[in-house]
Amino acid sequence: MALGYLIGVLMLSALVWLGYGAWRIGAISRGQQIGDRAGTALLLIDLQTVFWDDGPYSGGAKAAVQKRILDEVDVARSSGAPVIAVRQEWSIPSTKAIARIAMHSQAIEGTSGTELAEPFSECADHVLIKRVQDAFETTELDSLLQKYEVGRLRVVGLDLSYCVLKTVLSARKRGYDVTVVKDGTLAADPNAAARAERLMLSQNVSIQ
Repeated sequence: MALGYLIGVLMLSALVWLGYGAWRIGAISRGQQIGDRAGTALLLIDLQTVFWDDGPYSGGAKAAVQKRILDEVDVARSSGAPVIAVRQEWSIPSTKAIARIAMHSQAIEGTSGTELAEPFSECADHVLIKRVQDAFETTELDSLLQKYEVGRLRVVGLDLSYCVLKTVLSARKRGYDVTVVKDGTLAADPNAAARAERLMLSQNVSIQ
């Protein structure tokens, strides 16, 4: 009986631990309000090999999105705006466990495919690592945008329904003026993408 109780406690603890990891994956962080800043930056989300090359997106859709992203990079460079890429690496123990269980072990730190995909490998002035869907979860992106006095973000990348959405909502909580370049994003689930768009619009995100 004592052994059964112990096993039950251990199983419950494991479920709570995984539940906390799942919450962390999708949570939206809160940061300080940025105040009045005039600069603009282009933010590239999760354009890495494991998602771009091996993700659930069609070749035709990727070709169109790639062209739009590269056009956005050219515009940013011509105007002197920094191009910042963030790429996913699951590194928190509970989120790594979930990635192994539910995400085919993709994008776990130290695994292949976390590097920027070939079409975008030379695009970014800065490449940062994010640990969850929200790229603002650590202070690194906040600090870099402060350095450049950025108050406006243009956002492209993957996936519109998840990492793009959570990063954008986090940016709005901090006071950034955010534009999502829809033609520069991909979404695996059209229904989830439609819900994400409605949510972004409700938070005064501009969708082009």
